[in-house]
Amino acid sequence: MSLAARLFRLIQKLLTAAIPRLHISENTFLIALAVIIGVLGGLGNYLFRQTIELVHLLVVEQGLAFFHIAFDQWAPQRLLLVLFPAVGGLLVLPLWIFFGKDLKSGFAGFLVKVNLQGAKLPLRPIFTRGLGAAITLGTGGSAGQEGPIAVIGGTIGSQFGKLFRMSGDRLKVLVACGAAAGVAATFNAPIAGVFFATEIVLLSSFELASFTSIVIASGMATVVSRALLGNISELTAPPYFMHSFWELVLYLLLGGLIGALATGFIELHFRIKDLIDAVRIPRLAKPVLGGLVVGAIGVGLPQVFGNGYEFMETVLHGEHAWALLALLVLAKAVATSITLGSGLPGGMFAPCLFLGAVAGGAFGHLAALAFPDVGLSPGAYALVGMGAFLSAATHAPMTAIFLLFEITDSYQVIIPIMLTCVIGTSIARHFKKDSLETVELSRAGIDLEAGKERNIMKALLVRDVMARDVETVPENMTLGQFAEFTASTRHTNFPLVNAEGEMTGIISVQDFMGVVFERELKDLVVIKELATTDVITVTEEENLDQALRKIGYRNIEQLPVVAADNPRRLVGIISRKDIISAYNRALMSRNLEDEDE
Repeated sequence: MSLAARLFRLIQKLLTAAIPRLHISENTFLIALAVIIGVLGGLGNYLFRQTIELVHLLVVEQGLAFFHIAFDQWAPQRLLLVLFPAVGGLLVLPLWIFFGKDLKSGFAGFLVKVNLQGAKLPLRPIFTRGLGAAITLGTGGSAGQEGPIAVIGGTIGSQFGKLFRMSGDRLKVLVACGAAAGVAATFNAPIAGVFFATEIVLLSSFELASFTSIVIASGMATVVSRALLGNISELTAPPYFMHSFWELVLYLLLGGLIGALATGFIELHFRIKDLIDAVRIPRLAKPVLGGLVVGAIGVGLPQVFGNGYEFMETVLHGEHAWALLALLVLAKAVATSITLGSGLPGGMFAPCLFLGAVAGGAFGHLAALAFPDVGLSPGAYALVGMGAFLSAATHAPMTAIFLLFEITDSYQVIIPIMLTCVIGTSIARHFKKDSLETVELSRAGIDLEAGKERNIMKALLVRDVMARDVETVPENMTLGQFAEFTASTRHTNFPLVNAEGEMTGIISVQDFMGVVFERELKDLVVIKELATTDVITVTEEENLDQALRKIGYRNIEQLPVVAADNPRRLVGIISRKDIISAYNRALMSRNLEDEDE
């Protein structure tokens, strides 16, 4: 055990011995911890943003000044913009070499640890993945900072929970407190931080006591952020106005458009990621090459660089032509997918806001051209589109609704954003069951909403648990022969096979109990006449969750395992007892792994 681990254990013992002497309730103690986590989450957000600005100053601003590059005018040296994200890829390489595991585990991995693995988060990724995300954003990579800052805040909460030996449910609450603190401090939006934690991190499963702690942590982080940065948000918007209730029809159309675009973005993002994964070049070369491609896009469209908040604010004020905004929908989606797919760390929150803003802005400009006498404001549609895209891509409408409400400080925005969020999210869910953050998990067979138990069952395959030595009986066996046979075996269910060895049915002891005492039938009736011929089976490649569901469907004890290419060729048998035993072994193994972390 390292010196740091020993020191942690010593502090842990001292604190756990001292806390009971204070005679405070568990809820009061949670609230006290929420205050501390909120303060530290606000400080973490401040340090993270300062790190991004430092990297941006050293790489981008110094580079622009040295090469005399201006974004607003064309010159040959502007081609050198291609180098900035590539420099970010080079700077991230040492992190990949020494801490690759930390960089692989993104926000999706964070959700798995919180909801399925006891919320015990290691401390090191705060620094490694946090620095990697700061480098990505500071050098112009197309990504967001909210995912990393939520992980930073959540890890702070987890460390406090582990320090005081909190139970799994309480530990999840403290992680949610930290995540809420990070998002609230970023946007100066405490309510949005609360809903981000409860809707996305905790999957909308929370109690009133945990909700109170999350609210306090989110509020404290906002106070710290305002003290350090002023009463401003990472993203500010002009006041929102709706000129006519007839505009609600346009917002309904916008919701449909945003839902389709969000679905397309999810599909495009993972297609590009899969394509990058399939390219046969050294893994460490991919962040650099990905940065070069993003830089090449940025030469013509520098708006795709970084989190894009400055450009978004101009879009919210109704600036820029609709054609440019429409082009940026595709350019930003591709740049973001290449950035993250190539191995540059970052989040997806800001790109979703950007895509919604430019899509809504383009829609607003076209609507203003179509109805020039109504006095439509394109910036209003950009604002609502921003929230709707976030909602549709993350399946988190409440977070998006309250985020827009807080950054506009306008009650008028509520009805339009509610309509567009609900429609956009409904369309996205119809075409894509998974959100942007859960696609990879579903590919790995992980369903966060199913809970730990079902995910363990889904990870275990029938072939690894089944018994291959199956006791079968011929289908032409008589009742008398079967009665003698059952007296010498411990099993109660038997697959029937024909002369070719193919399974033709299954019989249990209960199936012939009604006729076993009729002696005149024992040599006249064959067991196939009493057997079940419509047999429920599983294949070797199915998982234990599927097998257990089939067992529960008929309330039977065993399932025959058949070949995938021939449903009559018997290869094994699996029982309810086998499934439960395998689950218990896997659960114990995972619990031991969590304790080792």
